[in-house]
Amino acid sequence: MNKRLIKPTRLLAMALALILLLTVYLVFLYKLQIIEGEEYYNRSSELSEEVRTVTATRGNIFDRYGRLMVGNTECYNLKIDTDKLFANEDPNAVILELVEMVESFGDSYTDDLPISMEPPFEYLDDMTEIQRTMLDAYYVRQELDPNCSAVELMSYMRTRYEIDNSYTAEEMRIIAGVRYSINVRYAVNTSDYIFVEDASMKLISSIMEQKLVGIDVELAYVRKYSTEYAAHILGYTGLMTQEEYERYSLLDYANDAMVGKDGIEYAFESYLHGQDGEVVETKTASGTVLATVYTKEPVPGNHIYLTIDSVLQEQTERILASGVEALKRTYAQARAEAEGRGEPYDPEFKDEITGAAAVVVDVRTGEPLAMASWPTYDVSTVIENYQELLETENAPLFNRALLGAYAPGSTFKPCTAIAVLTNGIINTEEPITCEGVFTKYAADGYAPECWIWAEGYTHQEEVVTTAIRDSCNYFFYTVSDKLGVDIMGEVAHNFGLGVPTGIELVETTGNMSNRANHADYAGTEWRIGDTLQAGIGQADSIFSPLQMAEYCATVANSGTRYSASILKSIRSYDYSEKLYEREPEILSTVESADYNWAAVHEGMYEVLHNWEHNGANVENWFDCEWEVAGKTGTAQKGENIQNDGLFMCYAPYDDPEVAIFVVVERGGSGASVQFIARQIMDAYITIRGYSDTSEEEMTLLK
Repeated sequence: MNKRLIKPTRLLAMALALILLLTVYLVFLYKLQIIEGEEYYNRSSELSEEVRTVTATRGNIFDRYGRLMVGNTECYNLKIDTDKLFANEDPNAVILELVEMVESFGDSYTDDLPISMEPPFEYLDDMTEIQRTMLDAYYVRQELDPNCSAVELMSYMRTRYEIDNSYTAEEMRIIAGVRYSINVRYAVNTSDYIFVEDASMKLISSIMEQKLVGIDVELAYVRKYSTEYAAHILGYTGLMTQEEYERYSLLDYANDAMVGKDGIEYAFESYLHGQDGEVVETKTASGTVLATVYTKEPVPGNHIYLTIDSVLQEQTERILASGVEALKRTYAQARAEAEGRGEPYDPEFKDEITGAAAVVVDVRTGEPLAMASWPTYDVSTVIENYQELLETENAPLFNRALLGAYAPGSTFKPCTAIAVLTNGIINTEEPITCEGVFTKYAADGYAPECWIWAEGYTHQEEVVTTAIRDSCNYFFYTVSDKLGVDIMGEVAHNFGLGVPTGIELVETTGNMSNRANHADYAGTEWRIGDTLQAGIGQADSIFSPLQMAEYCATVANSGTRYSASILKSIRSYDYSEKLYEREPEILSTVESADYNWAAVHEGMYEVLHNWEHNGANVENWFDCEWEVAGKTGTAQKGENIQNDGLFMCYAPYDDPEVAIFVVVERGGSGASVQFIARQIMDAYITIRGYSDTSEEEMTLLK
């Protein structure tokens, strides 16, 4: 058999090729490690490590049925790398270019300098509190006269920031605004400077395409509101002020943390905020991130569930707003008709509606189901429009449902009735003859009248039930005079009037008329007439709409006052653990015999069902699906000012479930505003129907 042999020449060629490849490799290795090793080492030393705080996502806010009301959405912020920016030959030109690019895409940049954008330069009239704080700190750090004019400050900045005369006055202002916003953060302990918040993707893409040096894109989160309603309840978040930082820094908050400013966001900040994490980023000199190592994982905030029914809240706000507009039209038409008849109209008479509130609570638990305040605002844009809202007529930022304080008028009479019955001043069958004018103190110059006396009538004989039905002032003057204001005040406090409701939000406690602080409110010493007026809900008694709704619920359930806590439940960030579950909490009780309560309940039922005595009221309620008990109230505002209209009710009459209170500032009378409560009651009944069959409380909705 023949064997094929490899020729020696071919073996030699293969060996020479191998030697050549080995030589090239050794030469390249020598060059890389020995000749150019120092250069590559220097390049590698340009890598930097940056420790960065990773903001924990804020917890969500849900309604009682698990409907999302406030959540989070991702956004991207643009931050300026000052080291790279000021390494440019002309950083001012770069700033101007960046601003022009931002504005060309319809985005806005952060400018904290409170000076007009065009000459003649002047300080802004609507300078915010944080802008003032920053400016004062800037004066101190730069050793400037705090009384210097805006023109003088701009002149100083032109020199300090080397803004040459080739720039126009408007361009100089733009450059100075950005440089001031960067610089002032070294003078006051506040958040890092964010050049553009929630930048559009078009702007970000353009910046990345042009490879602009000195701009970093960072992932962030912003609050997203899933409802246009409940602004006064939910509140909003914003960057910390100096004072807030001093408090929250003790809790390891980052100096650029967003914190709750009002409402639920503020009240439950400790649950919603979460725990920030920490990450170490390794970057090249060009800013490319090579490695990311978490040294502390962020822990998202917990989720808050409210007692509020977001659907009912929306309907309550809609009904309240449309009701106010309807009243305005009615009053305008009445004025026009009077003028058409040639009747005189006092132009000084103040009858323009200035505000309103409506509150719905669960009689069985005290839970607030809806709290509406009119006028309201868009919570998603409150930060941008804050100054404008402060200056808007009728104070839309003011939460009338919790902070408004109103004389209860005749809605207070059920409280007086229970007080006198319980204390044996009268019994349920004891009559008092209405004489129209209460003359006991006439010799002292005080003789208050029953409201019906002005119409030329009296109520004749009244027992407690009919006195509530007819709202007879004479009856309640008589019994209040015998009862005294001290006992009246004790009973009122047990009803929750003039004391905290238990809600976690900021509220007014109001005031139950009393001797001790009367001079602070009225400016006069206590007189016997003040006791009589307190008995019919006047004098210096003032309560919030939430207090009045809870009071109505306490009447409805015969004396058990529950806490108005708005917190239904708290769940962990991953929903796996229930951290808190609300249980009804009794704050006080109003002890009285069942027959006393029955007399009061019957009187409130008669207000809305006795056609002979209250035909106008009955007309509002005769076709309601549920039988409703209620009480009208008219609170005097003073000479030449239209009265406030108040109304409270509960239903169903035989097994109370829900209580509603409505107040309209300068609404005229309780009878005039009760149609608003009727519409809210209808909405509640309808919503209750489908909520009971299709939704389970605390279940997340898809």
